[in-house]
Amino acid sequence: MVRQGLRSLLCAEADIEVVGEAEDGRQAVLMAQLLLPNVIVMDLAMPNLNGVEAVRQIVALGLPSKILILSSYSDDEYVEQLTAAGVSGYLVKQTAADNLLTAVREASKGRTFYSPSISRRMRPDAQTTRSRSRSQPKKPEMTARGREVLQLVAEGRPNRQIATELGISIKTVEKHRQHLMNSLGIHDIAGLTRYAVAHGFVENKGQAGLAATVDPDLAIA
Repeated sequence: MVRQGLRSLLCAEADIEVVGEAEDGRQAVLMAQLLLPNVIVMDLAMPNLNGVEAVRQIVALGLPSKILILSSYSDDEYVEQLTAAGVSGYLVKQTAADNLLTAVREASKGRTFYSPSISRRMRPDAQTTRSRSRSQPKKPEMTARGREVLQLVAEGRPNRQIATELGISIKTVEKHRQHLMNSLGIHDIAGLTRYAVAHGFVENKGQAGLAATVDPDLAIA
């Protein structure tokens, strides 16, 4: 339903063409490679591979696509993390209808665009005030593979299925899971699941990505 609404919004514009949609993070990475869209609109809460990991993989592939984040998560942690990863903008879903078209066009020109509420928090004066008022504990080290295993474990996948999906052995899955528990100070699967939900690794309900093209030079996924 979310994708249908976004498609209708985008297709109503003469200079934008939707070229593809993805149902989960892994499919989004694959389609980004196949379609080479100019702009990718990525949700964070997706099954199999969340948006953060999908963004990391797309950036690591060196694809020319610009990436816009469209998410209900607007925590500073996500914004800072994804901005550092190289995204071209970050939109909160509550105001997407007002800002998405502008964001897509700005990204296609190589510029950045953030929802107004996020832009205000990103101002230097706001960042200085925020840094003074909070102390951030050191985050546990987590490899890309570890993050993938964490998401799949939290989604309830058995070790055998995780091993098959990631192309690794069951023993390797178990090692990753144990390392996660040790580094996070968690002692059971329920605890890992709670951590994954709290930190946006796991979606609450199925959502997905979208792809489009603006004039001949713009596409979003």
